[in-house]
Amino acid sequence: MNRKIIIFIIVLMSVALIGLMVIQVYWIKNAITVRQANFTRSVNEAASIVIFRLEKIEMKHHIRKKIDELSMRSRTCHVRDSINRMVLDSLISDELHKKSITTFYEFGVFSSSRNKMVMIRSNSNPETLLEMGYAFILFPREMTSKPDYLVIYFPNERMYLISKMWGMLLISIIMIIVIILSFSYTIFTIIRQKKLSEMKNDFINNMTHEFKTPISTISLACQALSDKDIAKSDDIYRNYINIINEENARLSIMAEKILQSAILDRGQEALKKDYFDLHEVIMDVVKKIGIQVEIKDGKIITAFKATPSIIYADKIHIINIINNILDNANKYSPQKPLINVSTHNDKNGIVISIEDNGIGISKSNQKKIFEKLFRVPAGDVHDFKGFGLGLSYVKAIVDMHDGNIKLESELKKGTKFDVFLPYKSKH
Repeated sequence: MNRKIIIFIIVLMSVALIGLMVIQVYWIKNAITVRQANFTRSVNEAASIVIFRLEKIEMKHHIRKKIDELSMRSRTCHVRDSINRMVLDSLISDELHKKSITTFYEFGVFSSSRNKMVMIRSNSNPETLLEMGYAFILFPREMTSKPDYLVIYFPNERMYLISKMWGMLLISIIMIIVIILSFSYTIFTIIRQKKLSEMKNDFINNMTHEFKTPISTISLACQALSDKDIAKSDDIYRNYINIINEENARLSIMAEKILQSAILDRGQEALKKDYFDLHEVIMDVVKKIGIQVEIKDGKIITAFKATPSIIYADKIHIINIINNILDNANKYSPQKPLINVSTHNDKNGIVISIEDNGIGISKSNQKKIFEKLFRVPAGDVHDFKGFGLGLSYVKAIVDMHDGNIKLESELKKGTKFDVFLPYKSKH
């Protein structure tokens, strides 16, 4: 997928994600506003009924007064003279419960100027009640210029409203998290697929190149063998036959690597274990790779210190992993390779150390070195031959033997692999 298209998709999805989150937040804020309005209306309705009931109580109180007190044009007594705090508290509680308001409340009765407290039931200071509470005129039907005020205050109003919406808020939060996770996973998948596509194309290009060389060599050798003059010379004839055999073997090895990787991916590979001497196996591989190293004026130094050296493992796979690491050590050491191969004991197994003086691997690439199809970038894809299957195969086989592999590398100085293999794995 084109880089510009991926960037466009990411930007488009980011805008859509931000838009959805903004809408979600707006919807939540709007829902809280509506809930607040409903709460305020319910409090007002409850307070109106409380005041109405107070008026009835006040009326009964005045009927019992003396005739000379009833003839007064203005009310000279405050609410505290006709009703006590417990009665008022009971009325407020009763009406709030009828409106399904169950949160804790405080109340107070203040004079008309609101600078004098007539009655209060509150843990908060009077200023808080006057500033934050709901205020209502007491006995609004009475013709007086100085009415008292009933103030009802809900200290936990905000949290109470949110608690009433916890189901909706929880669903909204979950939806936002799901959207973010889905977005992140989609972006991750797109980028990962792009990398896999690039690695696949790189693999196909390298595979084409790798197969093309031996096929061309075999083709040329076959054409040469068809020449009657060459057929008359036994030495030349045998030389071309050997070339064909060598290139055929090379093709077989490459095909086997690809097949092994496919089998491991499907989990169909079963280890065929037996007891064998690990040092003998390493020496056989060293002799084989040593020929290629000597062509480049290099050398392989061995130091076997592990005792005993007999392990229970799949011999063919162990040969392959040692061959892969040594082949890489030679391949990525362009000038006079110096490769050190050593063994030592560690707990219940043997550690094989293979160190070279090659080009090294950067810190960023070391994290990806065991990924399938990954090849360390080095300019032209054909600078170093290979499919990018070797080390992923090595890691898979070592894991199947309950072992582990460690990597130490520094650019332009070399690379070291430590492979731990138990004497006898559980699987």
